[in-house]
Amino acid sequence: MYMKKYDLSGRVAVVTGGGRGIGLACAQALAEAGGVVVIAEVDAAVAASGKAELEAAGFSADVVLLDVTKPDDVTRVADDIVARHGRIDILVNNAGIARSGTPGEEVTDEHWLNVIDVNLNGVFWCCRAFGRHMLERGVGAVVNIGSMSGFIVNKPQPQSYYNASKAAVHHLTRSLAAEWGARGVRINAVAPTYIETPLTKFGMEEGGDLYRTWIEMTPMARIGQPDEIASVVLFLASDAASLMTGSIVLADAGYSCW
Repeated sequence: MYMKKYDLSGRVAVVTGGGRGIGLACAQALAEAGGVVVIAEVDAAVAASGKAELEAAGFSADVVLLDVTKPDDVTRVADDIVARHGRIDILVNNAGIARSGTPGEEVTDEHWLNVIDVNLNGVFWCCRAFGRHMLERGVGAVVNIGSMSGFIVNKPQPQSYYNASKAAVHHLTRSLAAEWGARGVRINAVAPTYIETPLTKFGMEEGGDLYRTWIEMTPMARIGQPDEIASVVLFLASDAASLMTGSIVLADAGYSCW
């Protein structure tokens, strides 16, 4: 009874930023559960690499090129996927950037707008476009990738723009959950700690002091791996989480406890 709740056989799952890191791990988790996976990437080379890695693991995936900051493109891609696959059951909004390390008083307009455009606007454009198709069918699950930075202020790197974008994603998640809950579409978010991906490379390879501080402030004394976030995403996307909507699940190795 219970393991069947994780069975995604025949369900179409779209993962933005699905070519590497957390996105690729999510794509593999959903594929392992039987999902028909579509990798949506802005970079064709990254998309191809992710597809090849999935195929090497024994899974197939469709690939679409998508810049989440362009709302018309998002709508077109959502419509194209429905035309090709007949439906969209799951959306994982994973595409995001950090650009950490700039104090607030030094943040340029371009810097602020770029982070907000990808991390917040992109999530909304995707929720709106893909969510319309889910709402038409009266069923669907959206999982947004937020961050523990939406709850806490990271130390020592300054990144007010990133923190603000992720806090907004969390409240957007709750707001849409309240709107769509009675219409059959669930929407939740995962708020990860530092995960070993290209996004955190700046701290692990270029700043030893950064990494030491991150570990000292984490009760489990380690950073996370992409598969650990993908496991939470799989749960939220599946029927195992059928009573959950508007939840922001912290997967932060205890970081927010201190």
